[in-house]
Amino acid sequence: MKREAFLTWGAIVVLGATSAGLGWWLGHRTMLPAEQPPPPGLVQVEPGQALPPMTLPYLAQAGERRLDGPGRPRLINYWASWCGPCRKEMPILDAFAAQQGGNGIQVLGVALDTAEEARAFLREVPVGFETLLETPGPRDSSVVLGNRRNILPFTALVDDQGRLVKTRYGEFPSLQALDEWVRAPAE
Repeated sequence: MKREAFLTWGAIVVLGATSAGLGWWLGHRTMLPAEQPPPPGLVQVEPGQALPPMTLPYLAQAGERRLDGPGRPRLINYWASWCGPCRKEMPILDAFAAQQGGNGIQVLGVALDTAEEARAFLREVPVGFETLLETPGPRDSSVVLGNRRNILPFTALVDDQGRLVKTRYGEFPSLQALDEWVRAPAE
C-alpha cells in the first residue's frame, strides 16, 4: 500500500512539474509580441553589419554622441521610465559598466522617453554610464538595431569596429547573466 501511494504521489509531482514548465514556456512564447517588419524605407542592421551613422543627444549635458563607427566595444541599452524591468536592470548595467573601467565595453543607455521623465527616473535609479535621449517611435535607433518586437529593455552589443554583434530582448536578471551574454558567441 505504501509503495502505491509513493508512486501515485511521485506521478503527481512529476506531472505537476511538467505542467508548470510547459505553462511557463507557452506563456513566455505567447506573451512576446510578434516581430514586426520595419517601416518602409528603414533598413535594419543585421549582426555582422556596420551601424549606419547614428547620433543622439546626451540626457544630462549639452552635445551629442555617435553610436556608430570604430572605438571601444559598446553595449547599448534601451530603456524607459515606465518600464519595470528596466528599473530592475539598471543597477546591473551600472555594475557592469564599473567593472569594465575605461578600456572595456562601454555601456550607453538610451532613454526612449521624455527628458523630464528620464531625468526623474535617474534621480531614483542613478547610474554612472552615459545616458542618451531619443523619442520613441517606429524609426527610433532601437528599431534600426533590430528591436522588431518593440520591447524594452532592448540591448545591442557593438564591436570595436562599429558592427552589430547581437541583440537581446528583456532584462538581464543578474550581473553574471549579463557577463555570460556578452562573452557568448553570437548565434
